[in-house]
Order: sequence, then structure tokens, then C-alpha cells
Amino acid sequence: MAVATLMTTAFISSCSSPAAKMEDAQENVNEANEDVREAHEDVNEANAELAQAEQAYQADIAEYRKETAERIAENQKSIIEFKSRVASEKKEARDDYNRRITELENKNNDMKKSMDNYKSESKEQWETFKTEFNRDMDELGKAFSDLTVKNVK
Repeated sequence: MAVATLMTTAFISSCSSPAAKMEDAQENVNEANEDVREAHEDVNEANAELAQAEQAYQADIAEYRKETAERIAENQKSIIEFKSRVASEKKEARDDYNRRITELENKNNDMKKSMDNYKSESKEQWETFKTEFNRDMDELGKAFSDLTVKNVK
């Protein structure tokens, strides 16, 4: 009899009432809703960071395009100046200078086309393009300097 009473008491105490089950379920729903709200906040923050990064990336591209357009325009001015200086040179020297000026002018135009036609796909590709473009612009600038030094001699 004592065993039966003990088992009955254990059985009754282990069963939760429907009200307690409902209360547990409501608490679980509340916790799940809180988790969802926090997840939405995290997503919104991530989206804001992505938008900010995209704006910075686009601003970098725009600024770089402006800077290179200025450098290309400066190169074009130099080409015009070289052409006017070369006009007074001897024919043999003038032909050599004109050939080199034409090469530089073509390279300058190619650089302009390259920048104008560049379509940014990713920040990594942009950084690679920018590095290579800077190197090519520096080489072009050096070629202009070399032409100036030789032209002065």
C-alpha cells in the first residue's frame, strides 16, 4: 500500500496541469519572438553596414575616375606642348619626336578608354584594376618625363 501511495504521488506530481503547460508554451513563444526580433535587428545592422560600404566603394571609384581624368588631361596638355616644341627641331629629330609623341598619345587615349570602360564588379577587382592602372599611369608619366628631358638636350 505504501508503494502504491508513493507511486501515485510521484505520478501526480510529475504531471503538469494544462495551465502550467500553456504557461511554458507561452514562455517558449515569447523567447522565440525575442530571438526573431534580435535576428531582424542583426540583419538590419548588417544591411546598413553593407550599404555604407557600398557607398564608400562607389565614392572611391568616382574620386579615382576624377583624379585619373585630371592626369589624362594633363598628359594631353603635355602632348600639345611637345608638338609645338618639336616643330622647331630638325627634320630627323622632329620625325623621331613625333613618332614618340604619337605613341604616348595613343597610350594616353588607351588609358582613358580603359578607365571609361571599366565596370566595377567587386571591391577586390576594383583594387586590382586600380593598382594596375596606377602602375601604367606612372609608367606613362615617366615616359612623358623622359621625352621632356630628351627634348631639352
